[in-house]
Amino acid sequence: MKTNNKKTLATIPAPRKLLPILSLAMLAALSACSDSDTDSDTDTDNDTTDSETVTDTETVTDTETITGSVTATEGVNCDYVISSYNDSPSVQAESNSEWSCSDTERLLTANGIPEHATGTFPNEGNPNTISEQSVSASFTLLPTTTDTATELGGPRGSTGYVLNGVKIDASTAGSCDDSATSCSLIDNSGSWSIEALGQTSFDFGTDDNNAHVQPDGAYHYHGMPEGFITTAEGNSSTMTMIGWAADGFPIYARYGYTDAMDASSELKDMTGSYQLYSDVPSNRPSTDTYALGTFRQDWEFVADSGDLDECNGRTGVTPEFPAGIYHYFATDSYPYFQRCVKGEVEAGGDLPPEGELVETPYDITAQLMY
Repeated sequence: MKTNNKKTLATIPAPRKLLPILSLAMLAALSACSDSDTDSDTDTDNDTTDSETVTDTETVTDTETITGSVTATEGVNCDYVISSYNDSPSVQAESNSEWSCSDTERLLTANGIPEHATGTFPNEGNPNTISEQSVSASFTLLPTTTDTATELGGPRGSTGYVLNGVKIDASTAGSCDDSATSCSLIDNSGSWSIEALGQTSFDFGTDDNNAHVQPDGAYHYHGMPEGFITTAEGNSSTMTMIGWAADGFPIYARYGYTDAMDASSELKDMTGSYQLYSDVPSNRPSTDTYALGTFRQDWEFVADSGDLDECNGRTGVTPEFPAGIYHYFATDSYPYFQRCVKGEVEAGGDLPPEGELVETPYDITAQLMY
């Protein structure tokens, strides 16, 4: 695979017409897992910016997210292009992804085809075929932190995109009722939302990239995008930027600095701060049938129990932003990818208070996801 990844000089490209955010209304899908290798090569954009940060009240000096902090991101990925043929048996199509910048917006145009090898689709667990999409999304170049966590995903909109133009959507449309006599992987009307990863009771058929395919052919990630990380030459010796969240803040894979504000500190595997409930609700389906971790409502956010906040992010320095920036992580631990964003976005629903059980918020008639 040949990847064009041009670097951007200090000047910002001339303004371009703002592209509307891609509509993400999609049907639920199942898929089956298949091991596969890739011979692809992706060059990563190593542009850095001084990440000028302005806050309303104070300067960021530790991992705490300072409300109202604004960080300029125009120096990174403003001329990032992937164009290569994916010869995976289930793809056989060109992978195209282009990131650019106007005066105020980061723009993505892509066809949703990954550049890395995928699992086999369709198959026993997933009747869907990977097909090209029309991805057109925009992100602010001046992301601003807030004191609220805005939940995204499914009908609410994508939480972000990996640099190859494939969307991130960690949750599913599957659910069970309290008795667990009625469970469906495509019906979210039950009180207990089924997780795609980290459980063995239900098979969503995610491939080795923690991804599967929706009925309209959209390939998307529920967790660590291993194939992209490999083609981007990500490893444990450096932080690897893999995408942008809906609020304009960057996303990194797996590794972060032990001291968030010290780039000379050792890298470590980042862990989420969600823990399984110890006091199981009486209306939950039996743990003898469905082990804890099967449902989203089995997890609660416990501050400081891991490295990250409720949106799987933190403030700290990164190779691209040596002065520090709020950023997210894909992690091997729950919630795998951010389910919410801490920056300003135009729409979305707020997360429940810490420790509160989440009642399934979606109307089944509007559920067109995951």
